[in-house]
Amino acid sequence: MPDEKPFLTEPSPAGETGNGSAPDALFDLAVNRAALAVRGSPLESWHARTRFARRIPLGEIKKALSTRPGSGDWHWQGGPNGAWQEGKAPFP
Repeated sequence: MPDEKPFLTEPSPAGETGNGSAPDALFDLAVNRAALAVRGSPLESWHARTRFARRIPLGEIKKALSTRPGSGDWHWQGGPNGAWQEGKAPFP
């Protein structure tokens, strides 16, 4: 395998603050994808290489993930003030 990294953007504190407002649906997508991403790679790396997620501050994503119920299928819904809903997300 090549020694090249699979993405170009490295994690950095400067990229963790978000770069603009985001609609609730985008926030939901970022949290739901982050929940899947943390299974295989560090959250900071996922956030740095995922263009849409960089619109959401990493701290807000971490906060939402910290309240995720333990087992089963759950998805985040409702933007920054949302909550975990049982079942799969309607939008991947």
